[in-house]
Amino acid sequence: MATPDPFATTAARLRTCRICRDAPLYGPPLPQEPRPIVQGSGTARLCIASQAPGTRANRTGQPFTDPSGVRLRSWLGLDEAAFYDASRVAIVPMGSCFPGLDAKGGDRPPRRECAERWRAELFAGLPDLELILVIGQYAQGWHLGKMPGGLTATVRDWRAILSAPRRPRVLPLPHPSWRNNGWLKREPWFEAELLPVLRTEVARVMTVPAEGD
Repeated sequence: MATPDPFATTAARLRTCRICRDAPLYGPPLPQEPRPIVQGSGTARLCIASQAPGTRANRTGQPFTDPSGVRLRSWLGLDEAAFYDASRVAIVPMGSCFPGLDAKGGDRPPRRECAERWRAELFAGLPDLELILVIGQYAQGWHLGKMPGGLTATVRDWRAILSAPRRPRVLPLPHPSWRNNGWLKREPWFEAELLPVLRTEVARVMTVPAEGD
């Protein structure tokens, strides 16, 4: 009899969660029916620690099915087949449900209830992780603690963060949304210096180790 995958077990329970709709702890209830979206398995070596599903992901039930996902896959050097291979890539957002839109048409912040209830348990089911890509300020705050200077300063410090003696290693990234086009133009070092290292690191952890390694 196969041993149950702890991540899959937790993810299955998460997909039935309705805390933010039926018993919200922070603010009003989720404005639509919950549809928790998460990807991974106990064998995943790469984790994308993101913010929350967007409107398209909420419709399809699959993360990053929008232009942000196209850009992110380009940053990582992965095609769709590799990106959505749950045996190698975990995608664990800070909030697993689409949080709804704010008055300006942007996504609301991830629901805090989700991370508090599920995040530690999900990561406990990912024992083989080698690299966590922390996307945006909410994931960076969770995985790195409060960093002085905000997102830009955190991403600028990527070399020190990546080389820190921790396992899995962590690499901070901005969100690949079109809303960050201005940031990318103001920070040309991101594409010139960080992206080549990012692609090398991703290629390394995506390579399945030989038997006995």
